[in-house]
Amino acid sequence: MTAQSINSEKKNQGGRIISRINTAIVLIFLTIVTIAVLYPLVYLVSAAFSPGNAVSSLNLIPFGDGFTLKHYQRLFTQTNYLLWFKNTLIIACGTSISTIAVCAIAAYVFSRFRFPFKKGLMLSLLVLQIFPSFVGMVAIYVILLRIGGLDTLWGMILIYTSGNIPYNTWLVKSYMDSIPRSLDEAARIDGASNARAYFQIILPLAKPIIVFLAITSFTGPWMEYIFSKMILRSNSNQTLALGLFSFVTDKKNEFTTFCAGALLVAIPFVFFFIISQNILVTSLSAGALKE
Repeated sequence: MTAQSINSEKKNQGGRIISRINTAIVLIFLTIVTIAVLYPLVYLVSAAFSPGNAVSSLNLIPFGDGFTLKHYQRLFTQTNYLLWFKNTLIIACGTSISTIAVCAIAAYVFSRFRFPFKKGLMLSLLVLQIFPSFVGMVAIYVILLRIGGLDTLWGMILIYTSGNIPYNTWLVKSYMDSIPRSLDEAARIDGASNARAYFQIILPLAKPIIVFLAITSFTGPWMEYIFSKMILRSNSNQTLALGLFSFVTDKKNEFTTFCAGALLVAIPFVFFFIISQNILVTSLSAGALKE
């Protein structure tokens, strides 16, 4: 074996060693990041099934204090958790449906029609999105007081829907702009009205963005606290945010009960994500195969 081949073999071995070291460093880094991300979630699950109430009494090792179901028994027998869950579900579904209905129609109008002050209206929607919702809290309270919307679920739906309109209208309009106008023109040549073209052509092609809009508008109201605290007064109209945060106040420190209730909040998200994911993937696949 020549000296040149020996040097080449040493270089190859050195390169393999460096590659293994780099791979080990990357794996260690990713493991640390994974543990840092998953630990709070695992700790939440363990706290929901751990004895005791206070945070200070919990073991840093998940499930190190044992296993119990007493927090769930307390939620379902001694609190109005099911009522809070029902109220929040009604608000979330109503907000999702209303947001889709308003934003989809508004986006279609801005995308397909020309009318006076079109650019000004679009710009006003963008300007409204810049300001935080807290700026209009007093005005929102006064308006709901005048129309009888205080301490009502439909009042909360109206607030959340109004907050979703500016940005989501821009979002859906941008997607509809990518749909060829030749489809609308062909439908009109065949005698279809604007409404028929909207429902039978535009909406099916815009299904991916509609599904995304449904997901984001459905998840928003679940743990929103500020407007719920301001608008909802009676116990019969309380939401999950108000009910669960009542367990972790200055006078109460039932952290484990809070974790048990918060863990159940994830159930509708899981089902909604599974259903919407299948629809979204099917829609994207169908759209990719069109000529």
